[in-house]
Amino acid sequence: MGPALSGNSEAEILFRFSKSLNKNGLFANWNPNVLPCDKNNDKSNWDNVICENGFVFGLQLENKGLSGTIDVDALKELPNFRTISVMNNNFEGPLPTLSKLAGLKTAYFDNNKFSGQIDNTAFEGMHWLKKLHIANNQFTGKIPSVLGQLPKLTILRLENNKFEGQIPDFNQERIIDMNFANNSLEGPIPRGLSSLKASSFEGNDLCDGPLSKCTSEPKIALWTIILVVIAVAAAVAAIVAVIIILCQRKQTPEAEARPTVSSPGAGGATHQKAPSADLDKMEQGQAVTAAPDRSPEGCGIKRPEQAAQTQQKLLFLKDDIEKFDLPDLLKASAEMLGSGVFGSTYKAELSIGPVMVVKRFRQMNNIGKEDFHEHMRRLGRLSHKNLLPVVAFYYRKEEKLLVSEYVNNVSLAVHLHGNKSHGQPSLDWPARLKIIKGVAKGLLYLYNELPSLTAPHGHLKSSNVLLNESYEPLLTDYALLPVVNLEHAQEHMIAYKSPEFKHSGRITRKTDVWTLGILILEIITGKFPSNFLQQGKGSDTDLATWVWSVIEDSSEVEVFEKDIRGTKNADGEMMKLLKIALGCCDLDIEKRFDMKEAMERIEEIKERDGDDDFYSSYASEADARSSRGLSDDFTQVSMNI
Repeated sequence: MGPALSGNSEAEILFRFSKSLNKNGLFANWNPNVLPCDKNNDKSNWDNVICENGFVFGLQLENKGLSGTIDVDALKELPNFRTISVMNNNFEGPLPTLSKLAGLKTAYFDNNKFSGQIDNTAFEGMHWLKKLHIANNQFTGKIPSVLGQLPKLTILRLENNKFEGQIPDFNQERIIDMNFANNSLEGPIPRGLSSLKASSFEGNDLCDGPLSKCTSEPKIALWTIILVVIAVAAAVAAIVAVIIILCQRKQTPEAEARPTVSSPGAGGATHQKAPSADLDKMEQGQAVTAAPDRSPEGCGIKRPEQAAQTQQKLLFLKDDIEKFDLPDLLKASAEMLGSGVFGSTYKAELSIGPVMVVKRFRQMNNIGKEDFHEHMRRLGRLSHKNLLPVVAFYYRKEEKLLVSEYVNNVSLAVHLHGNKSHGQPSLDWPARLKIIKGVAKGLLYLYNELPSLTAPHGHLKSSNVLLNESYEPLLTDYALLPVVNLEHAQEHMIAYKSPEFKHSGRITRKTDVWTLGILILEIITGKFPSNFLQQGKGSDTDLATWVWSVIEDSSEVEVFEKDIRGTKNADGEMMKLLKIALGCCDLDIEKRFDMKEAMERIEEIKERDGDDDFYSSYASEADARSSRGLSDDFTQVSMNI
């Protein structure tokens, strides 16, 4: 074999790729003795190969009558592979798993015979993908929701397929062209796509956006169905009641003479309580206890509550925890810990095993069971010392339960704002710095592990940061944006308080960086970001605005909380951290730090001032003046020590 085919060379990889295709003489000039790309320029020595900087950049295999299998496992070994086009061929079967080509920027698969449903995993993690063309095929099922979360996707062509269901939410900052025409889609057009032209949605049963407003007809039909279901349920209940009565009458004298089952309080057998009643008590924060089972004996019929209970189970995401069942959880003593924007949170003390926390979510009923389970499995794979793991979950259309282990040292919000009113000691500067570094590490991990999510956390605030016994922070309520109803998320979740959503109606990959900056300011100033309490879009008067006004006015206002203002030899490091926080909150998204840069800068902060002169080392940097007009007066912000 010639020199081009040595080891795992580009030539060898392309030859392996070609073996899976019905070639029809297409690759006649692919010469093993010649490199695919000229190393001195962008010239391709092989037909249909696109070269850039002397390396294989892509393949252009259009109108070739090709069939067979597209071997992405071979192509993924090409480190510079960025584009592929197989338009106007005869490929059949499922779409290749393009997510294996992590660096792919453009993909053209139009006008073939591809078919079947497309799972989210086909595109998961493709945060470089800009253009996707899969029009004029025979795809079925729902549009993969992950497409709406790919940050760089600007062009999407899905027309003339057989997609069904609703169009998922699209949160991209910039959309150039997307087409959903001539499928079997229904329901409202998501807000993020409302700027597209009407022809992009024709041939479906869609409304809102550029089309006519949605009417209330679907709701009327739904209530009709509900009434029918209620009527059928009532009829079934009546039949069950009659059967129970007949069974009771058929009981023998011996059966009637049996001892009655005593209640748990009398020391008798403990029975599992109906889940619905337990949930009602948990909602009220009452302790849940067991109740006796009064179903008839000898009939072979369970109470409706019992029948439902046998179908309810927790699905565990972690193997390193002692397993328990939903009835165990429901009959545990429950203490309400609080009620937030999603629902109520309970502390459940099981008779055996660890103390657990159960969060009830009612605003997740727009996501299907399969998609919810898939997302929970994704969360279950996460593992980081600064994340509180979701260990189990329970799915019901009306509500969901997420289960995690109980953390004894309450939330960061309590330590920052609650302890003061009780006269308890506040966090010192080293503890605050440790918490900030831990939060940043956990957030960066989410960015790396969930690249398809626009805002990997989405709801970062001090009450969603728990502290363990050593004051190591644990992030909670992360990565929930894909499963929370969009309307509820936009009203309450912190990502939607960001300035970019207020002004453009969209969040970006740097939105979580903004929430991190606000959290850092809250930690070092001790001031609560009151605009978080407002429903809907955040106001212009956020915590960063207040800090900037202090800096620009060069006033003597106490910027840092008094409890840390007197920390010996820490002034310079605290000022560095203040500047980093403001860089995370920059209104200009292009100038705002990305998550990696923010983490690197935070890691450089020390508990005590070192030998480096902060002001002299930063004064010469081009970023010493921000887009908000930060001047040299920044160095004059009074510490009032």
